[in-house]
Amino acid sequence: MDRLELIERAKKIKMMAFDVDGVMTDGSITYDENGVEYKTFNAKDGHGLVRMSKAGFVTAIITARNNGTVTHRAENLNITELCQGQKFKLPALDALKEKYNLSYDEISYMGDDLPDVCVLEKVGLACCPADAVDEVKALCNFVSTKNGGRGAVRELCDFVLDAQGIKKEYIICEGKNR
Repeated sequence: MDRLELIERAKKIKMMAFDVDGVMTDGSITYDENGVEYKTFNAKDGHGLVRMSKAGFVTAIITARNNGTVTHRAENLNITELCQGQKFKLPALDALKEKYNLSYDEISYMGDDLPDVCVLEKVGLACCPADAVDEVKALCNFVSTKNGGRGAVRELCDFVLDAQGIKKEYIICEGKNR
């Protein structure tokens, strides 16, 4: 797909949805001796998500795992919809699509591994980090130059904002909706 077609797809986006492990994080899962799970998130990725929310986009997390750290991160970033424990992600996406009266063409999803394939095959802007598995990369319109948890989310947010002509300064300095 050429860059102009990619920009045209990005212009239609109203919802930005993301997997967590391998997308919003580097995919590492750390446990302490009591079995408590820890995740590390990228602050720049978070800032991109905050800007998307301030610009009026629906933001969503759809993840197979249940984790309090993800709940806290979603609250901290004002993520619109948090769907945890979604072993099968497409039904969760379909419910959000219906709730917000969107078409697949108006949804972007970033995933990195095989459980994301069913969603990536449907959305208008299929995205992945640079270190996604090859089967996912083959499906994606937008392959970030950054790895998961290392700026891939931010790169996608910036790309969609730029495609839609939404100035970064406008969102950061004035906090106005588009």
